[in-house]
Amino acid sequence: MLELKNISYSVSDNGRTKDILKNINLTIDERFVVITGPNGSGKSTLAKIIAGIITPTSGQILLDGQDITEMNITERAKAGISFAFQQPVRFKGITVKDLINLAAGRKINFTEACNYLSEVGLCARDYINREVNASLSGGELKRIEIAMILARSTKLSLFDEPEAGIDLWSFNSLIRVFEAMHENIKGNILIISHQERILDIADKIVLLKDGEIAQTGTKDEIMPQILGVATVCPQIKE
Repeated sequence: MLELKNISYSVSDNGRTKDILKNINLTIDERFVVITGPNGSGKSTLAKIIAGIITPTSGQILLDGQDITEMNITERAKAGISFAFQQPVRFKGITVKDLINLAAGRKINFTEACNYLSEVGLCARDYINREVNASLSGGELKRIEIAMILARSTKLSLFDEPEAGIDLWSFNSLIRVFEAMHENIKGNILIISHQERILDIADKIVLLKDGEIAQTGTKDEIMPQILGVATVCPQIKE
């Protein structure tokens, strides 16, 4: 369980203080939670704070009761948080199997590695020994990154706009993967997204607006309001 207590984040803008997040109080205990809201509402900033990339100006972050507020991204990874970037990193000279081994924290056998790739809809025989370089598409990289998160099996899996930069076919594949994760993963899944199809499979939706939580609830409670103010924006290339 993740708890955010009075999380605020401010930056200096031409000598003036600009508030990006204001007193965020949130508990992530459901299996699948999506944070959404208009552009500029503070979603990605909140994701980076949870991951440990940036430190909040004030407030406290607890993971299963442990205070992780001052931990950096490496320490939080060890504590049980996995973070998937909007744009996955390419690693020339490193194979897909190498990355899955690193994610698992041990040398796994060929069958295990193939099972993780199969879970994200990739033919293991075609991908297991491929380099993670420019030959892979954005959609392929996203799914390999999810396979790594499955291999890690952490308390919290955090995805920052997983739909960014991929085509419609890859997006449809990602939706199927997230639906399977919803059923099978042991920890909590937290996704930052605008996408209605991702929101539709959430157990809880958190709506951010102007750096504050405007509303939380089920999709039946939140979706009418979101659709009414047009904050769900299709961003997938046809």
